[in-house]
Amino acid sequence: MALSMHKDSGNNQMDSSKYVRYTPEQVEALERVYAECPKPSSLRRQQLIRECPILSNIEPKQIKVWFQNRRCREKQRKEASRLQTVNRKLTAMNKLLMEENDRLQKQVSHLVYENGYMKQQIQTVSAGTTTDNSCESVVMSGQNQQQNPTPQHPHRDANNPAGLLAIAEETLAEFLSKATGTAVDWVQMIGMKPGPDSIGIVAVSRNCSGVAARACGLVSLEPTKVAEILKDRQSWYRDCRCVEVLSIVPTGNGGTIELMYMQTYAPTTLAAARDFWTLRYTTSLEDGSLVICERSLTSSTGGPTGPPTTTFIRAEMLPSGFLIRPCEGGGSIIHIVDHIDLDVWSVPEVLRPLYESSKILAQKLTIAALQHIRQIAQESSGEIQYGGGRQPAVLRTFSQRLCRGFNDAVNGFVDDGWSLMGTDGVEDVTIAINSSPNKFLGSNYNASMFPAFGGGVLCAKASMLLQNVPPPLLVRFLREHRSEWADYGVDAYSAACLKASPYAAPCARPGGFPSSQVILPLAHTIEHEEFLEVVRIEGHAFSPEDVALARDMYLLQLCSGVDENAIGACAQLVFAPIDESFADDALLLPSGFRVIPLDPKSDGPAATRTLDLASTMEVGSGNARPSGESDLNGYNLRSVLTIAFQFTFENHTRDNVAAMARQYVRSVVGSVQRVAMAIAPSRLSTQLGPKSLPGSPEALTLARWICRSYRIHTGTEIFRAESTAGDAILKQLWHHSDAIMCCSVKTNASPVFTFANQAGLDMLETTLVALQDIMLDKVLDESGRKILCTEFSKIMQQGFAYLPAGICVSSMNRPVSYEQAIAWKVLNDDDSNHCLAFMFMNWSFV
Repeated sequence: MALSMHKDSGNNQMDSSKYVRYTPEQVEALERVYAECPKPSSLRRQQLIRECPILSNIEPKQIKVWFQNRRCREKQRKEASRLQTVNRKLTAMNKLLMEENDRLQKQVSHLVYENGYMKQQIQTVSAGTTTDNSCESVVMSGQNQQQNPTPQHPHRDANNPAGLLAIAEETLAEFLSKATGTAVDWVQMIGMKPGPDSIGIVAVSRNCSGVAARACGLVSLEPTKVAEILKDRQSWYRDCRCVEVLSIVPTGNGGTIELMYMQTYAPTTLAAARDFWTLRYTTSLEDGSLVICERSLTSSTGGPTGPPTTTFIRAEMLPSGFLIRPCEGGGSIIHIVDHIDLDVWSVPEVLRPLYESSKILAQKLTIAALQHIRQIAQESSGEIQYGGGRQPAVLRTFSQRLCRGFNDAVNGFVDDGWSLMGTDGVEDVTIAINSSPNKFLGSNYNASMFPAFGGGVLCAKASMLLQNVPPPLLVRFLREHRSEWADYGVDAYSAACLKASPYAAPCARPGGFPSSQVILPLAHTIEHEEFLEVVRIEGHAFSPEDVALARDMYLLQLCSGVDENAIGACAQLVFAPIDESFADDALLLPSGFRVIPLDPKSDGPAATRTLDLASTMEVGSGNARPSGESDLNGYNLRSVLTIAFQFTFENHTRDNVAAMARQYVRSVVGSVQRVAMAIAPSRLSTQLGPKSLPGSPEALTLARWICRSYRIHTGTEIFRAESTAGDAILKQLWHHSDAIMCCSVKTNASPVFTFANQAGLDMLETTLVALQDIMLDKVLDESGRKILCTEFSKIMQQGFAYLPAGICVSSMNRPVSYEQAIAWKVLNDDDSNHCLAFMFMNWSFV
């Protein structure tokens, strides 16, 4: 029988010490109402008394107090449960930190021993008492033993179960020495603070062969469930193309050995993809922990020979894996180690930082595994609620399909049906086609997307090197300002491809039709490192022939890596057109951007350079960095941008779609370059980074010549010099509101731009590097060219001439008006003609 005591101070007619005893039947009736409505109104309470005669002897205010106390007890129970959960997490985290502290102490002791040993060897060598061993080999022998453990394997027949078990046990021992021991010199990643709600402790390797990362953390899932999820690598490793288990061998201790072949995607269009041939060993330890460890089978380890590599480069997985320990009160403590040798020498030098960075490995593989487990744990506990009636697993599948489709487009594997299309002579954009949709698209699509009389998928893609632009900043801008780079007509074509008969391929126009976008959130991961959303593009018609385009379109979009504190993270914006129904099995053809940071290098290209990456790999390229080029402020963040856009086509429209796609990607590249320069931190220093501009003297000298020549010829100053010291003149010239630019003056050659200030670059819609490809006669309209021809002799004789108002054209074919222009000769220190300068005043886009 339940007993409840209440005191009602608000009722003077009641005895304040009165006790009310409820019978089990009364409590059951009250509980039924509480389950439906924890806070009933006064009318509902009176109705309750009328409907339940057994409550007739209880006064209404006592009923009210019962519900108050019942809500209070419920709240206390929830709080107590929450505190118990937090306490369990803190206890487990404390245990984890104590173990980590113990491991670090062992590492310190080992390093102190190594330091003493090295000092002793140095003293011995300096005393001249050494043998024939070289100083370097003696000194480094101890360190290499710790950093690159390469145990000698005894001779064995690894093609039988006993031999495989020997490899498995060695893999287990080496993995545990990395996960909980000192076999690798781990350095904690910045920003990874341990705590009950943090992702865990994340560290990367220092001075070891290959790249390695390690993480440990807590999750509220049982070890067997964690093991099941982690073994399904395709569900959480976005770069995994396929995994095949070719053989399973049970072991006597209850474990299993699997021989596995895995293919991974290449992150850019400029390097071959990797594959792995490995042995995976799953077993239990004496303390109840589960272990899943894995390593490559090579000639040195023994074992059967794996499938031959074709378009892939065989990479090596050194002992890696997962240690999953049960936690008191439920949940698991997970230790993850990833150690890989990606054969860095097989990629172009400029790309090697992608394959040498343990931080990138940690973000793409190690942290991704831990985040996926934590995500599923929170979804299972009901802590995450998604709107729109979508199940978390369905939304997660959409994210995976977007990533996978984009990776397929970037890689364009021949065995998926992709083939390269002929180029137009310029190698900046690659066009690939796929006319085998059933083989290529697999389960993500169906053949109804393609016309019955023939068609396929076309992909236009390009990669380039960006300077001085943080990837998260760039991707956030591209996401929030789609109209800055996208063409509404091309978007409409992609949307029409979802229907039975898309209309004719549009001509890609920079800017296209004005449109606005509305972002509708669908889901995000618990660390907010990834967002899934629907983008509604609102269409507007401005002429009768555009009415067909004046409709809203929808994109399913995935944005990830926009946290600027995530070191080594890849930033990505991937989207695919969808129709209004947006079914769970909606067809997706992803396009988008991927920006991967490269480790900063002090001797890298200057911060202003935004180059086509392919050209930097050519021997003797004109885009090579001039000697002595450096940053002004020491900030030199480089990243690789990969762009891929996919379109469907009918056979008779293939060439038109290819031409449109090539032109469109080039216009997007130009837009991204403009955006990158506009949002780069410290714009002045990044724009003036090169001390030597291509084809001109040093920038400081050129600025002085421009201002001096203007004063000599016109008798006035371009601006009042605030200071003549250092680069003050260059800064003022750079920030001048009018567009100032210089052209080469060569006989029998069209004048080419060699320099422009910031306003000039904005007017021409270009960059300092791309400026070198723009000719003066392409910018001036017909009237402007005629006026310049008539005034040219005057410029050469008296040194300058004023030009009337007119219209010119930017590199993106946008008309620009100006109120007046002046042209003058720029003389060098010897008073010889160096170049021709122009200043366009009060310019604006028409």
